[in-house]
Amino acid sequence: MNIDEKFKNTQISVIGAGSWGTSLANLLAVKGFKVKLWCFEDEVFSSIKSKRENTVYLPEIRLSKNIIPDTSLENVLEGTNLVILVVPSHVMRETLERIKPFATDEMIFISASKGIENNTYKTMTQIIEEILGVDPSKSGVLSGPSFARELGELKPTVVTVASDNLDTAVYVQKVFASTYFRVYTSEDPIGVEVGGAVKNVIAIASGVVDGMKLGLNARAALITRGLVEIRRIGLAMGANPHTFSGLSGVGDLILTCTGSLSRNHTVGFKLGEGKKLDNILKEMRMVAEGIKTAKSVYNLGKKLDIELPICEEIYNVLYNGEKPERSVLKLMTRRLKNEIDSNIEN
Repeated sequence: MNIDEKFKNTQISVIGAGSWGTSLANLLAVKGFKVKLWCFEDEVFSSIKSKRENTVYLPEIRLSKNIIPDTSLENVLEGTNLVILVVPSHVMRETLERIKPFATDEMIFISASKGIENNTYKTMTQIIEEILGVDPSKSGVLSGPSFARELGELKPTVVTVASDNLDTAVYVQKVFASTYFRVYTSEDPIGVEVGGAVKNVIAIASGVVDGMKLGLNARAALITRGLVEIRRIGLAMGANPHTFSGLSGVGDLILTCTGSLSRNHTVGFKLGEGKKLDNILKEMRMVAEGIKTAKSVYNLGKKLDIELPICEEIYNVLYNGEKPERSVLKLMTRRLKNEIDSNIEN
């Protein structure tokens, strides 16, 4: 799919050269855009520049020559009008502080990172608006069921881009859309972000179930009740309930809870096998967002006074040394109740 004439002058910068940032940059570059890609690590920069491959985070995927890697934020942001932020959620704030001197009123900022900040409980778009003073109409989020490797292999992928301003969402939709990357629009950035962030916590729980060999019945129940918890948080934060039936809700949840490429599921699986979290993290170079998000979700649940039993048990396993077997028993022996929440909008 060629670039639409209306978008040929779009200058795009991707901030973050992990697996997902690299895949998104390559998608746009293959489409014909010149894409400036900010690399935090010299090793990643050198690999992309000399080998046209991100050997650290996305090995064996040939990258387009239209990707221009750089380690200077000033260089990457110069002259750009669309900024795609793909850094780990726990460094989003400090990255935006570094971006701030080079930000202009012409720039649109789209988060492709999934997480909720630990101490403020803010989503990524809320942090963008706070640090950069960006009007909500010029920010948004891109999320959905999407493994970086499969996108890198040009396999069909479908996601949602959400912004308070539908025109912004449509603009980003048309920039990204290709024959193998279909993009829907939404005007519910909060709902899309909550779905993308909290599903990582549920994916750790799903991995625990699989690591303990508890069976497919248990995993299906876990995913279903996990969606209830995602929805509770979203509604408490003002999201549209229908968002959680979509790509960034149930779609992303199913993928991350069942796919072998999921880092969060992998962490949970190893916990379910009896391994210690510290040892698991030593074996991983890429970030499993659900670990830090579990702390945010746990505390946010207390603040909002909402019931999040699965997320609470994952917090206990990760941060309080709870045995997974004990957490499963507690979940299975909770007070019996009606399946449908009566105190929230359906």
